[in-house]
Amino acid sequence: MLILFITLAVVFRVATLLISIRNERKLKAAGGTEIGKTNSGILAVAHVAFYLCAITEYGLSDHSIDAVTLIGLGIYLVGAMFLIVVIASLGQQWTVKLIIARNHLLVTSLLFRLVRHPNYYLNIIPELIGFALTLHAFWTLAVGMPLYLIPLFVRIGQEEKAMRVHFPQY
Repeated sequence: MLILFITLAVVFRVATLLISIRNERKLKAAGGTEIGKTNSGILAVAHVAFYLCAITEYGLSDHSIDAVTLIGLGIYLVGAMFLIVVIASLGQQWTVKLIIARNHLLVTSLLFRLVRHPNYYLNIIPELIGFALTLHAFWTLAVGMPLYLIPLFVRIGQEEKAMRVHFPQY
């Protein structure tokens, strides 16, 4: 059962990565500028490492599906749902990298007015917490999450600065 979850979670992430790559190409072809390239690479490695560590920890343990698994699955699904909403809201501006297009539009939908950086706070953090809890990867969660938050908060700072430069009303 959890092997199916792992497979679907990885397929979902690869599908969103393909959307990101397509959007990135279009943004750069239209003169978009990437900001924080090194940090984006660190975040990508951290995301893959978190998944691999959680999967490894799951593979080395012996547990059954319980309340923690179901709570984790619920948290993961909420995070995945918010990723779909964020991708739909940002459209071709959404990438896993920080790219500002020449004609970049400031998204001011209700979600973006209520939560600053919903992609990070409503998708990525719940996704990783949910993934680890579903797999009972408590060491990955305890060690990996604080480590992941370092480049994530750097990214948020980079995005804040870029948005203030490009959008005085931000």
